[in-house]
Amino acid sequence: MRLRGTTALTNRRAITSIRNIPDLSDINLPDNMATATTIKLSLADAGVFSIGAREDSAKRASELLQEDMRLHHIFFNKSRFHNHIVHHLLTLFALGASPEEIQAAYDRGHSYQRTAYPVEDDVVHSIIEKGNFKDYLGKEEHYSSFLAYFQQEIDSKGVPTALQEHLFAEDQHADDMLARMFAGLIHPIIHLGFGIEFNQPAIIAQALAEAAVHENWIGTYLYNVEKAAGGVGSTPGKSLTQLVSEARQDKELAGSARWGDGNLIRDGTLKRAPQEMQEFAKQYTVSSDTLNEQLAEMINALVYCAAASQKPPKAVKFDFILIHALNCSVFFSAILSRSWISSRAKVRLLEWKGRMDLLLYVSRGTPPLDLEEITNYPTSKNWKQVFDAGNQSPSDDSHLVKLVRAIANGERVCKILEGQGKSNEWKMKGDAWLRAGNMGK
Repeated sequence: MRLRGTTALTNRRAITSIRNIPDLSDINLPDNMATATTIKLSLADAGVFSIGAREDSAKRASELLQEDMRLHHIFFNKSRFHNHIVHHLLTLFALGASPEEIQAAYDRGHSYQRTAYPVEDDVVHSIIEKGNFKDYLGKEEHYSSFLAYFQQEIDSKGVPTALQEHLFAEDQHADDMLARMFAGLIHPIIHLGFGIEFNQPAIIAQALAEAAVHENWIGTYLYNVEKAAGGVGSTPGKSLTQLVSEARQDKELAGSARWGDGNLIRDGTLKRAPQEMQEFAKQYTVSSDTLNEQLAEMINALVYCAAASQKPPKAVKFDFILIHALNCSVFFSAILSRSWISSRAKVRLLEWKGRMDLLLYVSRGTPPLDLEEITNYPTSKNWKQVFDAGNQSPSDDSHLVKLVRAIANGERVCKILEGQGKSNEWKMKGDAWLRAGNMGK
């Protein structure tokens, strides 16, 4: 797979009250010995989209993920590029990779990781006092201490209560942490999604710690859009597909990010057109009555955006930023299925996700989208061959296998609803899914 916008990657080797707690009687955590400190994969929890997951691969991946958690920092360099070992190994496990393929992927990732900072007991004790929590936020040297803290939180309270308190309570602390989940090119929410999807409390603890060491400048955008939209949840607004199309027609938005901006989101769109972006994004609203339909439409739109944004006659490439929005979509299939996450939290998460998707697209200069780039692409591989190519790739760092799995999951989710409601407005239909998967080979 070729990616656009990955120049930086070439340098890789050089405790307030809890409100609205949902019913916790059906906690979807299996008795597989997975704990806040122990990663234990099983065939019973191979993800929302899996094919050919193997018991021996579950064992190997569990061992390697445990080693990753013990040895490595969440950032592999001082520029805060993210450790993708968790993402890579869990995706390979779900796609039927062998233990040898999983080992090879781990070895590649391990070769350039930074060693984890030691846990500072005094910092952990200080974090336990909520008044001191904020003193350590955004500081990457405290990742290990935050991890130890959140492992304790999950061990003593369980995943549902810990996430309710730290992400979903809608108080100042939870809102700050939730916004940090969408920082760092949405890597923390991707990490959280893996933990929820594969029912791994330790990976959920990692995600919370990862969010805690990110900055929160993205929060201003998310809070302001939510306020402008009138709060959490509403009747369904415009679809993501429609809004993406309209963004290209808005000259202020389309020209808000420019070549040379240090960060296309922060220094581009949110600096030159913050109000325009806010007014635009507030049109994406979600209803609790249509969660599944709006999830499917969101996934459909993101596959379309990622695969149709080509530059012929140049070779087919996927934009590095846009694939993050798509790769994150898989986890919302898992999130919406968890009974211990309240309906209101699910609505809010999907609204924030859609508004981030729009911001990512605008920050890329609203690239033109041509559906024929997908529908005319040859299908030289079936899905199994596409997955095998990703599993065996000697250079992938997780982005390829995550991409093809997200596209295949999109086909699964959307085909159930084809012919119903507003699905006739969707761009991705029929064999377009497999064609998009072949584009990512």
